[in-house]
Amino acid sequence: MKVERLVPDAAPLLNVKSTNSLTMKTSTIIAAALVCAAAFAQDATTSATPKAAPAKSAPATVFFTHDISPEGLQKAYKALGRPLEGRKVAVKISTGEAGNDHYLKPALIGPLVQSLNGDIVECNTAYGGSRQETPKHRKTIEEHGFNAIAKVVIMDEFDQLEIPTPAGSPHFKMDLIGAAFTNYTGFVILNHFKGHQMGGFGGALKNLAIGVASTSGKARIHSAGKTDKTPDCWRMLPPQKDFIESMAEAAGAVVNYMGDRAVYISVMNNLSIDCDCNGHPAKPEMADVGILASLDPVALDKACVDLVYASDPKTSASLRERMETRLGPHILEHAESLGYGTTSYKLVSLDGNEPPSTKRVD
Repeated sequence: MKVERLVPDAAPLLNVKSTNSLTMKTSTIIAAALVCAAAFAQDATTSATPKAAPAKSAPATVFFTHDISPEGLQKAYKALGRPLEGRKVAVKISTGEAGNDHYLKPALIGPLVQSLNGDIVECNTAYGGSRQETPKHRKTIEEHGFNAIAKVVIMDEFDQLEIPTPAGSPHFKMDLIGAAFTNYTGFVILNHFKGHQMGGFGGALKNLAIGVASTSGKARIHSAGKTDKTPDCWRMLPPQKDFIESMAEAAGAVVNYMGDRAVYISVMNNLSIDCDCNGHPAKPEMADVGILASLDPVALDKACVDLVYASDPKTSASLRERMETRLGPHILEHAESLGYGTTSYKLVSLDGNEPPSTKRVD
């Protein structure tokens, strides 16, 4: 089986670095993207030396509600039993590419963000589009309505810094993130679960990895540590498996930095095969599923993936294919091998009934 390594739709130890050189011409990125899309299809059989299986962890609890509403979101947050009130809270979301209408809307997330007196936080992107450069990104943020519900901080607007990846990470030892992330003492990693054109799916781990990374940090992840420069990274794409593992390593760096100051919530709606970073995403084929929450981001993503496979195989076929052809689920096993989460979980309903089945339907 061939795995397509696609570029995005052209659409502790701290080492502070300037980000003054991060911006570049959109046309250059687009040209680089077209070159690498043709040149870097990778074989799914590419693999590193097998690792010993990690010790099994106790199952994590993943809460579930069918209620995709501000009330459902608040219910999921409170169920976690890790109150962040009184802290300086960062709510990490994707603000969505211009032209995309699938991102988590301000009307849905606003009450939770405001109840925590939180700031919405984001970083600039590494590809040409409406969010690569701060002025355009701020325009998109305004157009998507986020300024109306909270202060929005672009974390790599001024600086970036390095934090260590988990011990044993094979691709790089330091993750490069937006410096403003360290201004916060509480974290809500608020994810829109959906497909992704490069990673197979986007959930908590992608939001932690690509989402918290600075523009240069995104280049480091996409190139599996070969370069911090864009557009160079699009000409230096590694085997797909290495890219997926690099996301897991970057996510682990952020998880370990936050420790027990973070909660993880995913909304399974608008389940397109394409990410919110795509300005022209495919129309969702699956029905909305619900809201999930956990203190373990690996278990959270695993539960979301399982719920896709437990849904009607006719309507989920495209999303399944997207996840599988990009080796998306491999991020879960690599993250688990690095010791910061588990793929073993117990799904607990917040709706007063049995949780939905996670048994695969074919």
